[in-house]
Amino acid sequence: MSGQGPTAEQTDGRGRLSSIDPRVFYPSAIIIVAFVVFATVFRDTAQDWVGAIQENVVSGVGWYYTALVSLFVIFAIWVGVGRYGDIKLGRDDDKPEFGLGSWLAMLFAAGMGIGLVFWGVAEPLTHYDTPRPGVGESSAERSEAALVQTFLHWGVHPWAIYVVVGLSVAYAVHRKGRPVSIRWALEPIFGDKIKGAWGSAIDVVAVVGTVFGVATSLGLGVLQISAGLEFKGWAEDPGNGLLVALIVVITLLAGISVVTGVGRGIKWLSNINMGMALALLLFVLIAGPTLFIMNGFVQDVGGYLQSLLSLSFDTGANQGSEGTEWLNGWTVFYWGWWISWAPFVGIFIARISRGRTVREFVCGVLLVPTVLTFFWFSVFGGAAIHREMFGEGGLVDEGAETSVNRDSALFQLLDTLPGGAFVAGLAMLLIVLFFVTSSDSGSYVVDMLASGGDPDPPTWSRVFWAAAEGAVAIALLVASGAGTAALDTLQTTAILIALPFSLVMIGMCVATIKSFNQERRAYLAAQRKEQDERLVGQAVAAFEENLDNGTYADSGLSSDGEAGPGDGSTKLTKS
Repeated sequence: MSGQGPTAEQTDGRGRLSSIDPRVFYPSAIIIVAFVVFATVFRDTAQDWVGAIQENVVSGVGWYYTALVSLFVIFAIWVGVGRYGDIKLGRDDDKPEFGLGSWLAMLFAAGMGIGLVFWGVAEPLTHYDTPRPGVGESSAERSEAALVQTFLHWGVHPWAIYVVVGLSVAYAVHRKGRPVSIRWALEPIFGDKIKGAWGSAIDVVAVVGTVFGVATSLGLGVLQISAGLEFKGWAEDPGNGLLVALIVVITLLAGISVVTGVGRGIKWLSNINMGMALALLLFVLIAGPTLFIMNGFVQDVGGYLQSLLSLSFDTGANQGSEGTEWLNGWTVFYWGWWISWAPFVGIFIARISRGRTVREFVCGVLLVPTVLTFFWFSVFGGAAIHREMFGEGGLVDEGAETSVNRDSALFQLLDTLPGGAFVAGLAMLLIVLFFVTSSDSGSYVVDMLASGGDPDPPTWSRVFWAAAEGAVAIALLVASGAGTAALDTLQTTAILIALPFSLVMIGMCVATIKSFNQERRAYLAAQRKEQDERLVGQAVAAFEENLDNGTYADSGLSSDGEAGPGDGSTKLTKS
């Protein structure tokens, strides 16, 4: 049976929810503050240390990330289409807490909405200009390979990572009535031991990874906004003052939203995001090369499906060091990045998925966002590639250190379309709202973890974590001239956290299978018991009917227990 409310460990002596879990809150805060100080004051040393670790980890375990994430895809599909699909994430009579549209909007906005705006033009264009080793040299081959490679990085693989975490947590929270926390997803394996130090350590890793990830996104996001302002001539040489102001505004909006809770602020923002994103998408589709985009979408989806298996397990070994370096810099980097975001996104989509069946959960999380993502990249990436192939070009600067400017690529494309200035303003607003949604969703998840799994954590701590994320972004962006180097260090650190958390995810898969097997065995036992009771009931009813009719076929006895005359059949006389 699903349950709500705190366990005994969550309440203080007065029976009220404790505002924080000190075993998670304080270690997380200390680690975050210590790292920020280290990354800003000793930024060169920090960058060298983290860079060396990253190089060794990626070069040594790239094959591990590649195989593991592909296995997560297999696991997610197997659970969704298999015999466990009808299990309800909640009580058997629970209805979904949110409507389908709002549910999809929230999980999409939290999962990767801002990434689509940031990379929608930049990544396909980069793969077109500098393709993966082994891709043909013709523009047609590079064009298709660019979209297919982008689909791989943003398709079923990242969403399968979110399914693993989200499904495991949702089952523990909504079906078993546990607090909203990563540790309880592993209870089927560790039992009561998960209440101790190991469970707290798991939640601390989730908190630190989430704060680092959101802070990095805030920092990189305001760099994109400032690049857009500079590109459009709305701001000359934007400095740290503008960046800090943008972060403060986004953090303030996120704080207001997170205070109102999931059912109001986050839900409304997600729906607004989806509406604005759809408007921007339709504008580029209609104002851009519509026929080329639609043809490319169908063709590139086919190319993705055709090469999905080989690309999923490709480590670049056949292309030598050049191939492995490219894969490590892109695909393996993405797998680590998605895993580092899995605690945040997984817990959030688990929180909003009460009342869904396992099959609905997997289909909603795995398939619907993937299709929307593919179409998004086909529209924005396709429009940019078409301009480079058949138009005036100008989006790729071969003489620059980085041929595609990821910060301004979107605005460069919009500038080539009618009404570019107005649409660029709309795009900046969309970026801000997506970042607000990511920030308030991240703050809400971190607060639940740091509050002992309370699904409705205190207001003060929600504001605290929203402010902490903004403060970390500001500190790393401007303190001591650290700039983007410190943000890159933070981003790399968040990815390194993915390595130990990947082991937690393996445990989640095992725990989920174990829980589902137990539930199925209990269901089958109950079904057999019900069937036996039904058969007994039918037999009793038949016996009583025969008594009412005054006959008892094939008994061979009279009412006094003696054999009857003739053929041995018996008529009973009711007393």
